Formats: sequence, structure tokens, C-alpha cells
Amino acid sequence: MTHFVKKIKRLIQVSLPVIFLLIRTQSFGQTILKTDICIYGGTSAGVIAAYTAKKSGNNVILIEPGSHLGGLTSGGLGNTDIGNKYAITGLARDFYRRVGKHYGKFEQWTFEPHVAEDIMLDYIRVAGIRVLYHHGLVKVHKNGPVIQHITVAYLDKSGKLSANTKTIIARIFIDCSYEGDLMAQSGISYTVGRESNDLYGETYNGVQLLDKHQFPDGVDPYKIPGNPASGLLWGISPDTLEAKGRGDHRVQAYNFRLCLTDSIPNRLPITKPAGYDSTRYELLLRYLAIKNPKNLDDRVLNINHMPHRKTDINNNGPFSTDMIGMNYDYAEANFTERTKIVTAHINYTIGLLYFLGHDPRVPLYLRNEMLQWGYAKDEYKNNNHWSPQIYVREARRMIGAYIMTQANCQGKTIAEDTAGLAAYTMDSHNCQRIVVNGMVKNEGDVQIGGFGPYPVSYRSITPKEKECTNLLVPVCLSATHIAYGSIRMEPVFMVLAQTAAVAATVAIQKNIPVQMIDVSEIRSSLRSNPLADRSVPEILVDNDDSLHTKINGNWQRIKENGYGSSFLLHAGTDTEAFVRFIPQLQKKMKYQVYIYLPAIDHIAAKIPIKISDGKKEWQPQINTKNFSGELQTGGEWLRLGNYLFPDGEKSYLQISSNGTDGQVAADAVLFVPEKLK
Repeated sequence: MTHFVKKIKRLIQVSLPVIFLLIRTQSFGQTILKTDICIYGGTSAGVIAAYTAKKSGNNVILIEPGSHLGGLTSGGLGNTDIGNKYAITGLARDFYRRVGKHYGKFEQWTFEPHVAEDIMLDYIRVAGIRVLYHHGLVKVHKNGPVIQHITVAYLDKSGKLSANTKTIIARIFIDCSYEGDLMAQSGISYTVGRESNDLYGETYNGVQLLDKHQFPDGVDPYKIPGNPASGLLWGISPDTLEAKGRGDHRVQAYNFRLCLTDSIPNRLPITKPAGYDSTRYELLLRYLAIKNPKNLDDRVLNINHMPHRKTDINNNGPFSTDMIGMNYDYAEANFTERTKIVTAHINYTIGLLYFLGHDPRVPLYLRNEMLQWGYAKDEYKNNNHWSPQIYVREARRMIGAYIMTQANCQGKTIAEDTAGLAAYTMDSHNCQRIVVNGMVKNEGDVQIGGFGPYPVSYRSITPKEKECTNLLVPVCLSATHIAYGSIRMEPVFMVLAQTAAVAATVAIQKNIPVQMIDVSEIRSSLRSNPLADRSVPEILVDNDDSLHTKINGNWQRIKENGYGSSFLLHAGTDTEAFVRFIPQLQKKMKYQVYIYLPAIDHIAAKIPIKISDGKKEWQPQINTKNFSGELQTGGEWLRLGNYLFPDGEKSYLQISSNGTDGQVAADAVLFVPEKLK
């Protein structure tokens, strides 16, 4: 046994000290780092997990293979995919509050990349977390079901790992990467691709030839139209359509979420990329000839407008920013191979933008519109103004102690051990582009909603106990392809990561496997300390909370587009109709009071509000003319002011329809403790 291995074993056998321990063994070119919790992947989930773990009293190391923290959240996905804000709790919600503070609002779900990254870096700075940038996983060392340490090495831009390595010894590991590398190298069961519908009794998994982001009939797939012998156009697979619902190895398409700007002082031109080949976009021309789009946002690009004249551009239509069928090898690839795949996606996407702006075959009005956009000078300054994060929508998925399925999303099966909530539609982008009946078609896009927030099982972020007892996986969690398509949203990853960090803390304190934790203890901790800083938590009262609401009159329950599972709607003018929200306040103090206003038609210009502390009453005025509703979310919080309330349940807020000239919604009320200055 070598001297280095003996030293590792001795370190593992010694209980962890309170302060961070750093040991260097110069003769072997090794660095040994010992900590409580090691988090792999500096995604938004990784940052939140690290912050939570450190604020919970643990020593923490965060390992990030790149130079960028925040993953997609700070990598261009500024038009946040939510589903329902009710599902976003704790530090995930705190992140969007911090975004709101930056823009002078209570909370905001649309933002610029650099704003998101600054907030992520602030979490790291405030907590004093050590981050190992440019380090990739080399090997996982286990003793039975326990990870004893991992080996990482410096990773250069080409994806090459250095010979000089670092050894990380930790009590608990959390894999927050999009790829699930730590999970996979730990010998955990996982899958890549789509399951057959038959496997878990689903209906939207496997092969799905549907109508979203689909080519219209009549688009010819061949280089010479009508001549199969001429070969297929670029981007079309020679594979044939398989039976509906059949499982396969295919992975939904990746892309980049594009932050461009039309602000001339801040705009850089989009120039021809390396290896540009206009024949790659011939299929787009054939689509445009049939579609005749009104503008780029008409099923060519999904241009979501962000603050300061910037964008979050996503895939839109059958031939757009998704590079369909070119990512199948990504999940299992090494760092060098992944770098090549990412580079191919970058060149394809820049080529698409350049083609739209410069190819004379593109209609002039579309070219002129495209030329209004360019790279933002003030974004991604250290990465040629291009996002450092490809949108890995799905890679590996753990096969854990519990598998989330379509039945969970649709409320047919309820997980009782809640790690957090998810609420987005079951969403998959296309997985392949093939020829069907002599025409080009995309296959794999699924967009099925119609359900409210639902629980994500804690067991779905833990491996099977026989496989590993000190690893948590909140990103590449245990779910089928179609269920993962609903769960896989950035805010939900943050929620699950915070839960994972709290669970890790409990496991360390009690010296038990992560599978043995009492989930009710985790939930209690998250409720009492949602921001991980011991501050007094805010109080939410939702209309569905029968213990803390009183409803009078004929209110209609609407199950879509509200905060939580429903909101109440009244046509107005009824003098007796009201909804009273009664908070249970922990202590006497001042609270900022907000009501949630969902986007509804024919909303009353003024909504009668009454606030009481049990003795005094206030009647703040709400003018809905200034209400806009957040992009993607359909509603927003409106501030009513600061009020001093006693503890207990003496206080209330009441919404009525008395004398209104339109519809009135009663959805949720928020009491936010005023922080002491």
C-alpha cells in the first residue's frame, strides 16, 4: 500500500474537524482537501446547495468544471420557466426576490444574465464558500455503498484533464451537475433516453409524433426535391419512424438561450462563424417558403424580451435554435468529446443567426429584422459575449429509490415524502428529424399540462441504499423522461438542492445514511428557516388554505393561472361576497403586506381591501390599471404597505367585490416581516 493511500485512509478514519483542513503531499503532486459536504456542479442548484450547507454550519467545497456559476439561470435563460410560483420556495424564491430588488420590484422572473450571475456570486461571497473552478471529475472512490473521496483535476478549455489532481474527502456528496457525472461514476443505476410507455404505465413517453414545433406537410427532405437518390438534406436522420410510445436512446434537443440586444451602443455584429456552411440551412428555406412568417418571432425564433433591450431567445418552430439529433452522445461523453459537441452547437447557432441576416435567399424583411440584433457588449465579457452554458435539457437520469412518473405529474400518484414541488407542463423538445410519407417531420416534442403543483419525492433525489448512502442527486434525479420534462426547471432544481443540503446536514449530524432521514424533519427545518439565515419567515395564506381563510358569497374556483392550485373569482357587485385571509403570525412586528393578482379578463379597476389588526382597520386602494402581469407567470404581487400586527391570529386581510365594476380575484396574501435596520 502506497504512502499516499495510507494517508487517505487515515484521514477518512479521523472525524471531521470544525475548521476546514487542507493538506498537501508535495512528493506526489497531490492536494488533499477534507470537508463536510462536497458539491459537484456550479449550476443554480449547486450554488443554492452550497449556500444552504454552509449557512447550516458545514464546511463546503463547490466544484465547477467551467468558469461560470449559475448554470442556465445565469447562462441566458432569463425568461424563467415556472409553471406556478407557488412551487418556488425558500432560497429559490429568494433568488427571484433579489432579481426584483435589482430592478426596483418586489420580485422578478425575467432578467439579464450578468444580473443573475452577480446574485449567484453574492451567495458564494457572503457564505464564504470555496469554489474549485475548471476542475472535472476523474474518479470516485467507494468503500461498499459509501463514497470515501473523489479525485478531480484541472480542466482546460479543450476538455483535457491535467495530470495534477486533487483529492476531496467529504462526509456527504451532492451531484448538482446537469450531466450526473458524480452519480454515474459512483456506480448508481441510471438511464439515458426515453422509456417505453409500457414500462411505467405512461402515455406521453417514448416516440411521439405530434404537432408542436412541427413542419407543415409538403416540405421535401431531399437535396434534389422529389429525388430520394440525391440524399437527405443536412439535419435529417435516415432512421425510420418507430411505433408510438416505444422507448429509445434518443435525447431531447439542446440549444443555447440567446442574449442578444438591439441597443446600438451595446450591440456587436454577428459575424460568420468558423466552418460556416449555408447548405445546413436549406431546410429552413423550404420551411419559410411554405410558412411565410410575419416576422422572426412567428415560428422562426422565440424572442423573449428582457430588461435593457435584451433577449432570451429560445427555439421556435420546426427549424430553429434546437440542434435536433446531435446530442445523443453528450451524456456519456468525456470532457473532450463534450467540448466538441458544444462547439458544434455554437457554430450551428451562430451560423443560423448569420444565415438569417445575410443569405440573399432569406426574405428581405426577415434579414433586416435579424440585422437589428447583435451580441450584448456587457454580457459574457470573458467568453466572447456568448453563453458559457449549453442548455442540457436532459442527460442521465438516476434510477433511484423512487421514480417520478407521468402519474405523479397528473396527480394520480402522490409522493408523501415531499422534497419540493414541481408545476411545469410535461415538456420535451424534439428528439429526431426524419422522413415520414416522403415529407420531413420532427418527432419527440410533447407539451402536456393542465395540472397544478405536485410533490417531488425525497426518495427521487436519493440513490438506492445498497448503491450509495452518502450521495444526493437533486438535478439528474430519478424520473422518467416525460416526468423529468416537467420537473427539470431551474427554480425547481434550486428548491430540490436546498432540500438536499438540509438533508445532508441532518445525515452528518445523526451519522446516518441519507435514505434514513425523517423527511418531516427536513420539511420542518425548511419551513422555519427557509432562507437558511434564521430570519423570521414570511407568512403565505392561500385561498386553498381552509384553516386560515373564510369565504362568503358565490366565488368561482379557477384551477389555472393562479398562485397554487386555484384562485377564487367573483363577477363583482355582490355586497356580501368576501374572502378573508387570516395569518398565524409568530411575533408582534411590522409586516409588508402583498396580495397576489392573477391575470384575468375584465378585472375591476379598483379592488376593495380591508386590513385589520384586530382593533384598527385600514382600507388601502388597489388600482389595477398599473397591473401588467409578469412574462411566463400570468400574475404578480402588489404591495399594500407596512402594518404592525400582533402575534397569533387576530389580524386579517379581506378582499371583497362590493361596488366593483368588473371581476375580482382572491388568490393569495403574503406577510413579509420587515427586516430590522
